[in-house]
Amino acid sequence: MADERRPAGRGPSQPNRGPSPYNRASSPSGRGPSQPDSSQHHARNRVRRKRGAASKIAGAFLYVLLVIAGSAALSTVGWVWACDLLGLNKEPISAEIIIDDNTDFSALVDTLEEKGLIEYKFLFKLYAAFSHAEDKIAPGTYELNTEMDYHALVSNMGASSATRQETDITIKEGLTIDQVFQLLADRGVTSVDKLQDMAANYDYAFDWLRDRPLGDYHRLEGYLFPDTYTFELGENPKYVINKMLVNFDTKMDEYMDQFSAEGAVYSLHDVVTIASMIEKETDGEDYRTIASVIYNRLTNPAAETVGYLQIDATLVYLNGGKVPTLADREIDSPYNTYKYQGLPAGPISNPGMTSLLAAMEPESTNYYFYVLNPETKRHEFTRTYAEHDALVQRYQGNGG
Repeated sequence: MADERRPAGRGPSQPNRGPSPYNRASSPSGRGPSQPDSSQHHARNRVRRKRGAASKIAGAFLYVLLVIAGSAALSTVGWVWACDLLGLNKEPISAEIIIDDNTDFSALVDTLEEKGLIEYKFLFKLYAAFSHAEDKIAPGTYELNTEMDYHALVSNMGASSATRQETDITIKEGLTIDQVFQLLADRGVTSVDKLQDMAANYDYAFDWLRDRPLGDYHRLEGYLFPDTYTFELGENPKYVINKMLVNFDTKMDEYMDQFSAEGAVYSLHDVVTIASMIEKETDGEDYRTIASVIYNRLTNPAAETVGYLQIDATLVYLNGGKVPTLADREIDSPYNTYKYQGLPAGPISNPGMTSLLAAMEPESTNYYFYVLNPETKRHEFTRTYAEHDALVQRYQGNGG
């Protein structure tokens, strides 16, 4: 029997198994059956990358569209605001704007919008805050239009603006201070209350006003010189009054020395008071003759008139402008020249230059009385009360 031989060191011999059918299905590389094919894996990754890139491109495109749309919207809004700010592309509109000392800035902006001069209040207020516009605006009446940008609107509401509305006012001789103030108020220059307050309490720098105490606006009665003035609507009442006082000072400047001269009998205030009565009593042709009657009564207290001027115009000043009555002669007032001797407490009107000259240069006469002839509308003068009374009886109560 043949002798079997085994290789040394080996165990029992194993039958030689052929390759497994599973092994044949395996990858030649010997990676085992659980590993996918690498070509399929790469294909799927390429698809994912393409989809991700497309999404990013679409997102970026959408973002760009949104940015463009937003920028266009902002540009449109910005252009509209810029047009309002710069006064561009606006419907032509003109409007009168009135500002007084009590006008609130916010209310002014409301008015500008209501008048169509601006469209965006918040934008105008923003501009005003940065430009300190509120400090530059002054009371007055202004003519503004939509061609003006914000800067021009503010500039044209300032104290030196060329758009401030003006008015020419003629103050006639013989008006009282109350009538003058009412006229100024009626014409829109300023209010009666403001004029009265300024007349009473502002210390105007004129030497001839030193003796006129503050506190009562009538202190300026007689000194608001009659003339034609140009005033701005809404003007500061201090400047309104000062214009008239400066005019008085200019007209009377050459005569001022006589009132401070040694031995002067009458002060400036006396002369203005006399002139104010002449202005109210004259028939237009007898200024100096009326002046002579007043001075004759003042300087001759022993005459029939015993120092009483008995000027009806002083009663009219007291009773509010009505025709004087016998009862008015009993009014207890230092302005009542029937009740008190000498000059009234002050002027009763604002006299013009003719009356002032007559008061400074009266005619030399012996007249103490005068009465108005109703037919001729001229005064007739007499020396005695008997002569005067005879004329009064003839003219049936038209005496002076």
